Amino acid sequence: MGRRIKSLLFFLFISQFTFAQVTGTVSDHNNLLPYVNIYTEDGSHGTTTNEEGVFELRLPKPGSYNLVFQYLGYQTLRKKIVVDKFPFQLDVQLTSETTTLDEIIVNSKDNPANRIIRNAIATRKQNLAKLEQYTANYYSRGLWRIKNAPEKILGQELGDLGGGLDSTRSGVIYLSETISEITFRAPDDFKEKIIASKVSGDDNGFSLNSAEESEFSFYKNTININAEIVSPISDYAFNYYEYKLEGIFYDDEGHLINKIMVNPKRPKDRVFSGFIYIVEDSWQIYGTELKTTGQAIQVPPIEELTFTQNFKYSEENKFWIKISQAVDFSFSMFGIGGDGRFTAVYSNYNFEPQFEKRTFTREVLSFADQANKKDSLYWNSIRPVPLTTEELTDYLKKDSIQELKNSKKYLDSIDTKKNKFSVSNILFGYSHSNSYKKQRFSISSPLFGTHFNTVQGYNTSLDVSFRKNLDDNFGKYWRIYSKMNYGFNDDRFRIKAGFQKKFNNISKPILNVEIGVETAQINPTLPISERINDITSLFFERNYLKLYERQFAEISYQQELFNGLRLFSDISYQQRNALFNSSNNSWVNRDNVTYTSNDPLQPENFESAPFENHHIFKMNISGRIDFGQKYLSYPDNKVNLSSNKFPTLWLTYEKGFGGNIKEYNFDQIRVALIQTIQLGNKGNFGYTVKGGAFLNDKEISFLDYQHFTGNQTRIGNGSYLNKFNLLPYYELSTKNNYLELHAEQDFQGWILGKIPLINKLNYNLILGAHALSIENNKPYTEFSVGIDNLGFGKYRLLRLDYVVSNYQGKTDGAFIFGLKFLGFFE
Repeated sequence: MGRRIKSLLFFLFISQFTFAQVTGTVSDHNNLLPYVNIYTEDGSHGTTTNEEGVFELRLPKPGSYNLVFQYLGYQTLRKKIVVDKFPFQLDVQLTSETTTLDEIIVNSKDNPANRIIRNAIATRKQNLAKLEQYTANYYSRGLWRIKNAPEKILGQELGDLGGGLDSTRSGVIYLSETISEITFRAPDDFKEKIIASKVSGDDNGFSLNSAEESEFSFYKNTININAEIVSPISDYAFNYYEYKLEGIFYDDEGHLINKIMVNPKRPKDRVFSGFIYIVEDSWQIYGTELKTTGQAIQVPPIEELTFTQNFKYSEENKFWIKISQAVDFSFSMFGIGGDGRFTAVYSNYNFEPQFEKRTFTREVLSFADQANKKDSLYWNSIRPVPLTTEELTDYLKKDSIQELKNSKKYLDSIDTKKNKFSVSNILFGYSHSNSYKKQRFSISSPLFGTHFNTVQGYNTSLDVSFRKNLDDNFGKYWRIYSKMNYGFNDDRFRIKAGFQKKFNNISKPILNVEIGVETAQINPTLPISERINDITSLFFERNYLKLYERQFAEISYQQELFNGLRLFSDISYQQRNALFNSSNNSWVNRDNVTYTSNDPLQPENFESAPFENHHIFKMNISGRIDFGQKYLSYPDNKVNLSSNKFPTLWLTYEKGFGGNIKEYNFDQIRVALIQTIQLGNKGNFGYTVKGGAFLNDKEISFLDYQHFTGNQTRIGNGSYLNKFNLLPYYELSTKNNYLELHAEQDFQGWILGKIPLINKLNYNLILGAHALSIENNKPYTEFSVGIDNLGFGKYRLLRLDYVVSNYQGKTDGAFIFGLKFLGFFE
């Protein structure tokens, strides 16, 4: 405790006297005001008050300065100060802005707010173009708090989350800061170089704060926050909002500012609510106080997101520029609640930068050398927003115990608690960790591993693994693992084992070696899960799972060769044996329904096999090309960013050779194109196009046919952009050339959000189309209409589609019930 007090006194000393040259508070006579913008009149130096209304302004030398204090809802204050020496104490009081409607001539035929918004919409593109390129300095701070965290989740100890939780299971779980240089060119060229990064409690950590991800421009038609949320000044804003002019006021330079209340026509639409401030005549944004909800962005745990932006007039550039932004959020799920804030401060804009050809590359974020090694002296000399008492305490607390938390004694004590066996481990599995040695042993639950199929009857699997991390960030590791399976009816024990190693977290090369014997689905795309097959078999006598036995040895390797191209390869020896039904057990006997054989080609012949037993060598080489892929460069990690601007292309060559049945040798090439396109307020359009060709005309094994992802269960799971929902699993399996198409339009409220009463349910309308064309065969098609985001309250885990299929003149239709949570129970 004495060491912590000394650290606190030292921190306060260097904070208050060494660097905080002009310090003080900003209030409104009654309350301290958070996030007030403070800057010198020429804009060369600036800061912001923290959450407690405290500010620190660093000036180059004593002298006379004109300071500007700007805060939404308050009169802008200009104050001249004469600084004889540092530190200089300055406490300021702001006066609430008095808005008035006295000067406005109200026309009964037109809402005065509508006139302002129409002008803002008309000049939106023009104002956006003024920000088409710039460089700037950027400061960010992220803070997450959690309240009433449980001791356990799904039987697993939650711990104190890195020392963030106090005795009430509440506290700060994430606190981080960055200092960056950002470069932007419209429409989407962006570069950020982080000069300094600080994470509370982790001297080696790198902040997750990102300038690009926190760039929210209300001059754009929509703002992407998981969903496309419509801006109050978008081209189609009047379809979504009603406006009320709360009043007008003049800033200290005589600009007339309109304060406009933004009200959604349909509160559960993809919309904001709150206030937007528009400058008369230029129709530029003066500030925003806009909020949206978790329902609007369709992230159920989020309760509310509030965007507060402040702009100042640049005399040099003749337009209003953003100088600060705060994004406040609150969340609640499973009894856990919390809140937080991401603060951003922009300074030193240059709107006439001279870009070179290589200024912008695919790398959008990088770190300067030793960016995470800056000490407290550095941060107190450069931090534009002072720390609050809570933030200062969090830094001191976590930094002081960081060495302790990395010690063997402490880690062993935590492991001892976590490694205790409990009844819940029977259901969820058990893990034993040695955190100091970076080792972990895991064994799965035999209950979750128990299934039923007509080949093995009841069977149970046990997964065992041991992992050794070779660094602190899990970027390098090796592990050994094994899966054991026993079938009670066929009385067969099968086991496979493997070794895997990941060499680094940049190109992410992974080597895998595996050997053993297992049962495997005839269709390698795994169209039906074991858990769903358990249900369809035991309750409905529909044994859709078709299996064979594979004795194999396999080596696989994958690596990113260069940005945008990742290579996947494997080669294996396989002894493949046909299997037959050994059980007809079911819990519910249904009239006129019986199990089928394990041969998809002859479902009524229980003595037939779909192929002859054989051995063969197989080789696969695949390349995934992500066109225009951008990425984040961390010192020990490369994070690739998904993009909807270009599609992803897959190229695959598969070869079977060396088989003891020569006709089973084959060659196949496959191509796939995948993309999801964001359509603003109209939702998302996604498509998958796949095709393939066999390069020989032999009677290859049925195992190596091209099998398609069908569905006979009426239960949907996962993405529908790679499957047919009414196609029998093996009906159209082929060794001929084929072309496959899947497309979906998710309107995300664009249609249902406009229908009275239905719009209160926050559902999404989805239209789908699927087609399959096979050489020498008639095409198969499906069309669907569905509703997504079904459920109650925050639990939106369901989807319902009606699908119509057509093949050889026969039309079928059925409902498909989508269960988004199903993967948890696999």
